Amino acid sequence: MKLICIGRNYTDHIKELENEKPTDPVVFLKPDTAILLKKQPFFIPEFSNDVHHEVEVLVKINRVGKYIDKKFAHKYYSEIGLGIDFTARDLQAQLKAKGLPWEKAKAFDGSAVIGSWLPKTEFKDLNNLGFSLKKNDDIVQQGNTSLMLWKIDEIVEYVSKYFTLKIGDIIFTGTPAGVGKVVANDKLKGFIEDKQLFSITVK
Repeated sequence: MKLICIGRNYTDHIKELENEKPTDPVVFLKPDTAILLKKQPFFIPEFSNDVHHEVEVLVKINRVGKYIDKKFAHKYYSEIGLGIDFTARDLQAQLKAKGLPWEKAKAFDGSAVIGSWLPKTEFKDLNNLGFSLKKNDDIVQQGNTSLMLWKIDEIVEYVSKYFTLKIGDIIFTGTPAGVGKVVANDKLKGFIEDKQLFSITVK
């Protein structure tokens, strides 16, 4: 399975990192080795002094698809989740400055937190879904899928042009503003609406 990640999908996050607003979704991949194992802490890697949390709504693909039309995209997932795209921001800045790919900063071992999954039928409107991240019980990121530049079904349509989607593939749909550094002993909890979907400790 593969993790397909969307960057720069919330205007406020684009502004906070002083990036250009893209004309198409920004797409990158994480390997399955990036998945943080259940009940394991997140260990800050030795090659970074500035790892940031990025909370994101996740979509799990439930059937094989290629060149999926937006109007059929909803048939390709039945569960919604929440996760973190951990980013070594200092390393990413170095790579971006040289015009190099981001994978070392985005796809390292343990960089993908995947929380519990919920049936999408539990939600009235996937395009108006509130979610948040607490760090040490303070809300540090808060977002709503209504603010996405590209909505979930548009993302499914777009990425399926380039990659065949397979059962079990997971799409990270982008992070809102409020990303920030994590340090040892931080406790991170993620919520969709009032439901907690993950809780992890940083080491």
